[in-house]
Amino acid sequence: MPRRKKDSDTTSTRTPNNSMALSKIEPLTATQRLVFDHYDDRKNLMMHGVAGTGKTFLAMYLALDSVLRKEYRQVIIVRSVVPTRDMGFLPGNQKEKQRVYEAPYYAIATELFGRGDAYEVLKQKNMVDFISTSFIRGVTLDNCIVIVDECQNMTFHELDSVITRLGENCKVLFCGDYRQTDLLRDVEKAGLKDFMRIIDSMYFFETVEFHEEDIVRSALVKEYIISKLKAGKT
Repeated sequence: MPRRKKDSDTTSTRTPNNSMALSKIEPLTATQRLVFDHYDDRKNLMMHGVAGTGKTFLAMYLALDSVLRKEYRQVIIVRSVVPTRDMGFLPGNQKEKQRVYEAPYYAIATELFGRGDAYEVLKQKNMVDFISTSFIRGVTLDNCIVIVDECQNMTFHELDSVITRLGENCKVLFCGDYRQTDLLRDVEKAGLKDFMRIIDSMYFFETVEFHEEDIVRSALVKEYIISKLKAGKT
């Protein structure tokens, strides 16, 4: 993931009541820098590529920074609940069921704010919300940044449903890698590729491709992923 700067490196972005400070980060690779540049150019983004390259981390940082600067009202995180697309198999109510899928964002918020309750605080302040594609139909999203995470696990219909929910003053950030899909049917697996072909032709979108040299998670992960790709495994 991008490196957190020390407090002495820069002034932190703070919440309105100064109860939390968002750590500043800087890109570690040229591809991560490209994400920052396109984001600053007010582009919607498709961040696509191999695991361990910081795609979701970057999306969360940029989105939260914009919300804290009051450029948008809220960050909306959207995920599919594959493989069943139905959270009914999990115990508890809807909020308890979806918490399983929110685990990565708890960890990222903890890293960005340096406190373990950061994600819960952001949700309590209505600065962050989470929704699955199972419940997005009929919703209109206004004045927010939408992070569509693990989008390789969405069919074309789901991707289409998400993007057509965007209303006024919205930005959308897609994160995924079609090589990591949990979908089983070929027609479903093709959904992300078909979607990417469409947005590649749009002025409002930029696609940023992450490769093996962009892996920043750990030396072990980087070596494993490179070896896996060389072995023809995806």
